[in-house]
Amino acid sequence: MQTHAFIGKRAWVYGATTLFSALLVKGLSEVHTWQGAVGSGVAVVAAYYVSDFLTGVYHWSVDNYGDGDTPVVGSQIAAFQGHHQKPWTITEREFCNNVHKVFMPAAPFAALCLLASPWTPGPVDVFLSVATFLTAMSQQFHAWAHMKKSQLPPIVDQMQEAGLLVSRRVHGAHHKAPFEGNYCIVSGFWNPILDAGGSDASFFRKLERFVLAKTGVEPRCWHEPDYSWQEAEGAPLQGKII
Repeated sequence: MQTHAFIGKRAWVYGATTLFSALLVKGLSEVHTWQGAVGSGVAVVAAYYVSDFLTGVYHWSVDNYGDGDTPVVGSQIAAFQGHHQKPWTITEREFCNNVHKVFMPAAPFAALCLLASPWTPGPVDVFLSVATFLTAMSQQFHAWAHMKKSQLPPIVDQMQEAGLLVSRRVHGAHHKAPFEGNYCIVSGFWNPILDAGGSDASFFRKLERFVLAKTGVEPRCWHEPDYSWQEAEGAPLQGKII
């Protein structure tokens, strides 16, 4: 049973990666001029920054709203809340076990983009493939941001030091109750812009007031953390399968 579950998780990750790659290859195959090369390069850069922003908005939403019974994303909500109590467990997971829940919804989206690719320009395909892949990989970037320097592959350490991937120092600022900022987990580029130094006029505070006005629901970060949360579906140690 456990082996079958692990194979399924790998299938989601490898299958989605194949779809991302096919979409990227299709987009790059249309590069025949220097203008096309510039367009694809701009698409990659745009995807990098957009994915960081998207992970911040998603991270904010699951940190602050819903619970373990919320349809579709309930287990992720519980996992993020449990992660606040035991942040080190994310470093003890096997790669596919760590990222498969993000790759699962990314796979059908990538498949739809691939089906539509005969009618979309190459730079659009490049943007969609890179942005979706980086967003899906953000859970691993998140795990790396919790690891010690000695645990990281040298290239990852160098990318963190250069600010290309979210670092332990940058993400560590999120792990201070009530977990009200520093949500972006690709590079963390958007964090100081969205958080605005903790101002009530910041992006997320405005968004929280908008949600409150429309739904009457306050975000969790307005209150003392609930320490009764447990991470959904466990946090298996390296080598264990769940």
